[in-house]
Amino acid sequence: MNSIVTQRFIKCHDKLREENRVRSSRQFALSLEYLPQSLSEILKGRRDVTIELLRKAVELYKINPVYIYTGEGPMFMTEEDHNKSFRVLTIVTNSQDDERIVHVPIPAQAGYANDLTDPTFIQDLPTFTLPDYKYKVGTHRSFDVAGDSMEPTLFEGDKVVCSFLEPTLWENSIKDNYVYVVVTRGDVVVKRVFNKLKSNKQLELVSDNSFYEGYTVNLGDIREIWYVRAKVSPFLPSPQNIQTYLSEEMKDLKQTVKEQSRLIENLNKTVEKLLNSTSQA
Repeated sequence: MNSIVTQRFIKCHDKLREENRVRSSRQFALSLEYLPQSLSEILKGRRDVTIELLRKAVELYKINPVYIYTGEGPMFMTEEDHNKSFRVLTIVTNSQDDERIVHVPIPAQAGYANDLTDPTFIQDLPTFTLPDYKYKVGTHRSFDVAGDSMEPTLFEGDKVVCSFLEPTLWENSIKDNYVYVVVTRGDVVVKRVFNKLKSNKQLELVSDNSFYEGYTVNLGDIREIWYVRAKVSPFLPSPQNIQTYLSEEMKDLKQTVKEQSRLIENLNKTVEKLLNSTSQA
């Protein structure tokens, strides 16, 4: 039996035919640059609809992605709805139709968050594969880590390899205190997440670096969520270097404490002198 998303896609196809907006399933497939035989397999329940086919159907026939993923709302969007910030995931495949992992480097992240419908933006990004079988199933993406907000877990220059989390799974599948890549309207962030979707329609995003305060994002501002499964670090310092670094840090800390103690001692002496002079007066 095919997925609930595929079942809703089939209902949209049937509605288009019922309203004579498409003459036949073959014409529907060809208009979406899809093989009619493959569409027939979907309609017969032998395979699931692909994300790329959904993207094209949303663009051409204004199929409502909210209905497709949640079952809520109308099957089709109005022009006003169509201009809103809906996002259907674009994927990249090789000549054997195997999905590749798209990498989103830091310079492309602002464009990635803002881009809505142009698949060429994603197709122009670098892609790669990994040998582990778990990266052969589903949609995966990797992102560069920017800044120091997730230290010491993740450092700037690290890459996180992630699995796509469908919007229908957000409410129940996002686990508290796990690390996710959250794509919002205009930003791509790597954070530890606390799920408050059921109670407040929000996610709480927390940094591992205590210097940065946590904050919340509203459900309506979230465009994609990716579960971080692995990281790729460009540099692994030797234990000796780590020990040297920690020794230097401890040395600086001791010096700071010593200096603070000296300042407090001088302050106490000054206060004592003032009290003595006051009492003598």
